[in-house]
Amino acid sequence: MDSITKADLYRYEKLSGTKGFIKGWFIPGFRYTYLLRKVIKHKKWSLKGGWYRLIFRVFAYKEYQINPDAQIGEGFQLYHRGTVVVGPIKIGKNCCISHNVTIGRSFKGGQVGRPSIGDYVWIGTGAVIVGKIVIGSYVLIAPNSFVNFDVPDNSLVIGNPGKIIRKDNPTRNYINNVIND
Repeated sequence: MDSITKADLYRYEKLSGTKGFIKGWFIPGFRYTYLLRKVIKHKKWSLKGGWYRLIFRVFAYKEYQINPDAQIGEGFQLYHRGTVVVGPIKIGKNCCISHNVTIGRSFKGGQVGRPSIGDYVWIGTGAVIVGKIVIGSYVLIAPNSFVNFDVPDNSLVIGNPGKIIRKDNPTRNYINNVIND
């Protein structure tokens, strides 16, 4: 098991090893993340690549919609089943995404393009993050927030339209079970 898979698995109830992997397979968020990473790793037209894409599509239909071109750091965690739509963006390490979240491209006005998300970011239920923006590290985006603007490190975003509140490490006690660097 590679270090990225170990870090992802550990985020779910501090699971590790073969027994932990088997238990993790029955957790939808981990299973999806594992298959997504395999799709990214293997070439599209290889035997393994075709196999993983097939399995990935089965679970993507049921659970989440994360673009295989997304660059996702280690320790990624998906909370709960539900609609999660993530475009081909960059997400840092030890980030958490709750259900009913949309992260993607803005086509009109403001910041046309896709967001980039830093390390240790927690994104609450129903949040929408769009546009060519930068979300810093140690950021908590509260449930149902709409974010189409840059967010500095150590911030809390709340509301629709979103409002930034500066706060030291707002993700403390939200992002747990992290393998130390």
